[in-house]
Amino acid sequence: MDIGCNKHLMKFWKKENIHKKAATIITQTEVSADDPAFKNPSKPIGPFYQKEEAEQEQKKHPDYIFVEDAGRGYRRVVPSPIPKEVVEYPAVSAMLKEDLIPIAAGGGGIPVSKDAEGNFIGQEAVIDKDYGAAKLAENIKADELIILTAVDYVFVNFNKPNQSKLTNVTVSELKHYIAEDQFAKGSMLPKINAAIEFVEKTDGKAIITSLDNVKQLLEKGVGTIISK
Repeated sequence: MDIGCNKHLMKFWKKENIHKKAATIITQTEVSADDPAFKNPSKPIGPFYQKEEAEQEQKKHPDYIFVEDAGRGYRRVVPSPIPKEVVEYPAVSAMLKEDLIPIAAGGGGIPVSKDAEGNFIGQEAVIDKDYGAAKLAENIKADELIILTAVDYVFVNFNKPNQSKLTNVTVSELKHYIAEDQFAKGSMLPKINAAIEFVEKTDGKAIITSLDNVKQLLEKGVGTIISK
């Protein structure tokens, strides 16, 4: 969970009069050093630049790659490899056994890979936070993965007259919608893919909904619930 989500969570707890002990763990996320993502940087980071500013930054840092981002300017892109394991997941499991709430995998976790001697070394990359959350949930053998976003449901034909919400949906149905290009690559698609991976690897359920809808989810099962 990233810092922004952490702040919203604390506000939610205060609003709902929830009193729980929580602690933040700085986690490392293991990735493969030969992940194809390292040859195809795609994750935008940092500020937006005008074209001339991006060219100046490129001269200062020849190894940097800049791309145009949705008509808003140019941004640097870095690799976003797929997580293999959250290194500190045993500590997260231990906290849960003691009834402590762990806030972990912030920003997807710090990307690391193993060298020839089995030591972890840092990688210049960014882990997608949804994939990071799904991997941590898998590692600690969670029953459910809840991904919070800006909407109460996942929709097909989003923002079109025939928009339709998904309530209970299977992995195979979601893969069909992915083939139809139903989900935006920079926003909902990573959440869908992370949810699919968790469900396929654990036989658990994944839910995508909004933070404001969590109470409805817990009481009435309102949200997009994904099962195998």
